[in-house]
Amino acid sequence: MSGLRRGHRRPRSVAGLARLWRARAQRVDPSLRALIWAVVAGMLFCCLNVLARAMAQQLESFQAQFMRYLCGILVMLPLVLRHGPAQFMPRRIGGQFTRGAVHAAGLCLWFYALPRIPLANMTAIGFTTPIFIMLGAALVLRERLHGDRWAAALLGFTGVLIVVMPNLSGAGGLNHLVMLASAPMFAVSLLITKAQTGYERPEVIVLWQAITVTIYSMPMAWWVWQPATTLQWGSFVLMGVIGNLAHYCLYRGYRVADISATQSVKFLDLVWSAALGWLVFGDLPSQYTMLGGAVIFAATAWIARREALRRRN
Repeated sequence: MSGLRRGHRRPRSVAGLARLWRARAQRVDPSLRALIWAVVAGMLFCCLNVLARAMAQQLESFQAQFMRYLCGILVMLPLVLRHGPAQFMPRRIGGQFTRGAVHAAGLCLWFYALPRIPLANMTAIGFTTPIFIMLGAALVLRERLHGDRWAAALLGFTGVLIVVMPNLSGAGGLNHLVMLASAPMFAVSLLITKAQTGYERPEVIVLWQAITVTIYSMPMAWWVWQPATTLQWGSFVLMGVIGNLAHYCLYRGYRVADISATQSVKFLDLVWSAALGWLVFGDLPSQYTMLGGAVIFAATAWIARREALRRRN
């Protein structure tokens, strides 16, 4: 019996397994952990974009935006109730509402253009966000724009022109420009988020992003509201789950490494979105989209590498 007891291992609890995996993860290099978080976040965001585009084709964009973030709150309620609301109170609530306002403004543009352009084009244009982050840091934080930063910006916007120029005729051109206009808004939001990860937990940021965007989106959604079906509500709940997980993974990556450390895997987002766009909507990415996306990615990855080397020196 004693031998059996010694040879028998007691099953680990879920909490015990979580602690074991957390301990093992801590031994992984921070940059590699950030890359893993970024890859998972990118795949989740691409799945979210597919659902968001489908819903924005069925409902008004403002209503789709409101319902997506309202359901983001609903899916986090069990977690809040389990740990208590006090655990999810931010240290600086004003910053959460400031970021929410910026993010909601970007989402208004993004949701408007989303059902009107291919997913691959949307993703390629989204690659400009890190470039806007760099330019924003120079304008707002008075950081010096070195020659390589100017070169990366020019190369990145050349890529944007490659993607956008063939689509500038008619309404398609306006929709691409609206999507491009959302990129600097998201850049500001990400800059604020990166600062917040220094003193707020990722789950707090995710919850308050959902709360603030829901509040800001409510008046616009009410103006265009139409009844949603049970299937549509279920799709938005699924979007809430996927979106919260995606943002959580993104912010975990920001917490362990610089934003620049995650840029080398961003081009995978274009691969995921092109594949899903073709499978779900029949969108075939043009050669201009792939070429422009590659140029924008090259500019982003190159300047991210240069910035990392500059900080080390």
